[in-house]
Amino acid sequence: MSLLIKNGTILTATSEFTGDLYIEGETIQQIGYNLKADADRIVDATGRYILPGGVDEHVHYGSFGGRLFETAEAAAVGGTTTIVDFAPQEKDVPLLDAIRRQAAKAEHISSVDFAFHAVIMDPKESVFEEVRHLPEVGVATLKLFMAYKGTSFYCDDEAILNAMMRAKEAGVTMMVHAENADIITILTNHYLSQGKTSPVYHYHARPPIAEEEATGRAIALAKAADCPLFVVHVSAKEAMEAIREAHNQGWPIFGETCTHYLTLTTDYLDKPGFEGAKYICSPPLRPQEHVDAMWHAVREGWLTAVGSDHCALDGGYEGAKKKGTNFSNVPNGCPGVQDRLALLWTYGVCAGKITRQKFVELFATNPAKVVGLPGKGELRVGADADIVIFDPEWKGVITNKDSLHGIDYEPFEGFEIQGRPEQVYLRGRLVAQNGVFVGGQGGGQWQKCQPYGLCYDYYHK
Repeated sequence: MSLLIKNGTILTATSEFTGDLYIEGETIQQIGYNLKADADRIVDATGRYILPGGVDEHVHYGSFGGRLFETAEAAAVGGTTTIVDFAPQEKDVPLLDAIRRQAAKAEHISSVDFAFHAVIMDPKESVFEEVRHLPEVGVATLKLFMAYKGTSFYCDDEAILNAMMRAKEAGVTMMVHAENADIITILTNHYLSQGKTSPVYHYHARPPIAEEEATGRAIALAKAADCPLFVVHVSAKEAMEAIREAHNQGWPIFGETCTHYLTLTTDYLDKPGFEGAKYICSPPLRPQEHVDAMWHAVREGWLTAVGSDHCALDGGYEGAKKKGTNFSNVPNGCPGVQDRLALLWTYGVCAGKITRQKFVELFATNPAKVVGLPGKGELRVGADADIVIFDPEWKGVITNKDSLHGIDYEPFEGFEIQGRPEQVYLRGRLVAQNGVFVGGQGGGQWQKCQPYGLCYDYYHK
């Protein structure tokens, strides 16, 4: 099957030009102007942008309480063709087996391509030794949690340093969830003892200093291990500034933020009744000054990518979030994979906060480079034909009625948006059209990541 997309404005992370793309099978074969290829199908993209399919480097499907991969069609409709999930490790389960188990949940079910980050939740010597073997199963990133003390998620500094020492030997990119666990525990107990239980106290119990301290500590550990570092879901201005300072000093220290940290504030946690529980995630939503700082950071390149941290909790609000009796036991997580493109474009590009090229970099190109997927996130000859034909003039409103996240609420309900994917192609196959999923379930494939990703490009030590 061949496809010729003509007369569109081709957007990449570095350029913008009118041209054509010729696709044969699953890959881009030609890019140029007025191509004469004899294609099975021709699409006229006049007045439309042609974008690389999005790569969301931070999603949770079937892990941490999220809905399973049958809801991944939401990604396709939103212009994301590759998702990178986390493979949580149970006690006494080898790291590589945990990855294979998570992959089994996605194979023949996911509607978009998928890859994985490893997660250490059973820190011990045999597990640390497995880190050097992660690339053998197509995993080139490893996440550890500095928060959630007293649970299987938590890793102390010794565990993080041990993992970093092994990771750098194999070109595996280290990721951390950076929040100071002791600050959170003490403040949580303090507010609960005072009867302050509403969702807004989730923010007060996880102040910016908790993220700032842990980020600084993670950077110090990375320096000690001589290891590149990628800090996930940065939300606090001070944490971002620590990353910026280390990077400007020549250290391979990077980070991402997420769409909710660019669009939502603590006001949403303070909604009447228990409605604020819908917005409980960690790190928490922050005041407007932090939102402004995140936009500044992505514009200047101090933060490298924008993920969704999608976690559509099984049960949604009524069946999961609302059952929490206070802010401390509300399940964490918000959906968002379907909304990432629309929010970044509308509140970034249309608002003049980022350029169209920066949008492509944050949405597709850099996420692919960070996780080690050279065939994704770019429009170039030889790359996978993951393509979005984007209508920049369409206007609408985000509603849960139009959401494919599979739960009973939409955190961005009522947000006005401009532009939407008119057609979305996954490796040359049409999977979404005008907000409707038209691909078959299970069309996604496990994408094996390569070591020495973007964070190692700056590794000169």
